[in-house]
Amino acid sequence: MLFNSLSFAVFLPIVFAIYWALRNSLRYQNIMLLLASYFFYGWWDVRFLGLIVASTVVDYLLGQHLATATKVSKRKLLLTASMLFNLGLLGVFKYYNFFIGNFTEIANSIGFHTNPILLKIALPVGISFYTFQTMSYTIDIYRKQLEPTKDFIAFAAFVGYFPQLVAGPIERASNLLPQISTNRSFNYQKAVDGMRQALWGFFKKVVIADAVAPLVDQVFSDPNGFSSIALITGALLFSVQIYCDFSGYSDIAIGVSKLFGIDLMQNFKTPYFSRDIAEFWRRWHISLSTWFRDYLYIPLGGSRGSTAFKVRNTFAIFLVSGFWHGANWTFIIWGLINALLFLPLLLAKRNRSNLNDPKIRDLHRILLTFSITTIAWIFFRAESLSHAIDYIQNITQLNTGKALSIKPSLMVYIALLFSGDWIGRKHDFALNFLSKGVLAKSFLLRLIVYLSLAYLILLYIGGQQSFIYFQF
Repeated sequence: MLFNSLSFAVFLPIVFAIYWALRNSLRYQNIMLLLASYFFYGWWDVRFLGLIVASTVVDYLLGQHLATATKVSKRKLLLTASMLFNLGLLGVFKYYNFFIGNFTEIANSIGFHTNPILLKIALPVGISFYTFQTMSYTIDIYRKQLEPTKDFIAFAAFVGYFPQLVAGPIERASNLLPQISTNRSFNYQKAVDGMRQALWGFFKKVVIADAVAPLVDQVFSDPNGFSSIALITGALLFSVQIYCDFSGYSDIAIGVSKLFGIDLMQNFKTPYFSRDIAEFWRRWHISLSTWFRDYLYIPLGGSRGSTAFKVRNTFAIFLVSGFWHGANWTFIIWGLINALLFLPLLLAKRNRSNLNDPKIRDLHRILLTFSITTIAWIFFRAESLSHAIDYIQNITQLNTGKALSIKPSLMVYIALLFSGDWIGRKHDFALNFLSKGVLAKSFLLRLIVYLSLAYLILLYIGGQQSFIYFQF
């Protein structure tokens, strides 16, 4: 079920009403939350519900056994079982054809002809998100940083929690599970804050990302036919599209969750105002980057040890992050580019030099970081490595060709986006600045902003395009 659909517009108020009608019973409230989450996910393909249920049962049982196991060897065996099961799901549904296809090409190139068996199965929506969520649960129990829950319903609701189920944020059990396991009361101010954040998310997704998508598709589908200026514009627009699409989803998810009295972690913090690539990764897809930091980078040694170890760990986290996004060499190269950009900062011990909020005087560094990020995004968006290289070559060769026609209104909306992000850069999300300072006392001004955004969303919502990160 898409957030930007009529079905969700009907689904949400019904679930909201029943959920709070059951406020006197935590168990019934959680059962309602679980059933609503399974209905939400099953709306795409009910067959894939079995994978979520299986992942939930396996990690719940393994968590229970990890808590009672005393022998190190048994604890390692239980953790390994969790890793193999969850990564096995990803391997079969997401990476099997990639590995088999590449193995076949290598075999054929050296004279061994094979007839591989490829799987003709759809990629379950959100599988990369909920498998990482359940893996973090068993890892934290193994590390004795978390006590397993004995409440299966609460754990199942944690795994399948519908606002963030299919595209994050990737939640930790230490944050989300206690909120599901304890009584919740309706908080009017939190609900208002959530609606404000969801409104901003819908604006980013419906008004900007969905409007930009056809333009990006035009340019990337025919890089030889467009002028270099059009190709540069297309790349810049994709940077806008993927940000508005993904951070828009996160804003809606976090905002909707607040309606149910549950706080999700911040997933984006104005990443395009970053002054270097290290800061960008502290602000972009925070739930994934911190997941890899805590469960891969630090266990490998992090930035400790020799220079060789630092280089190895940096490449490991970025290459795995790229591969997490998709079974395609383009994502791996995208990860490699980010590693190459990040490494000099790490070796010079400047990777944490920009921890404060950006200022106007940082504009030149912001523009430079945005530019190199946009170049890297070309590989992320391209269908193949040759496609990405062809795209970049057509830019550098100063091609003459078709121009890209952009409506002035779209440019105005993009300007509003970045203006809002800049004004609200010190807050959890852009529109939160409306609840602070002078504007907090002006109901009329806030109402004008809300109604204007709502009008634009209703005006452009007809397309109902899927979210980009659903494919991951």
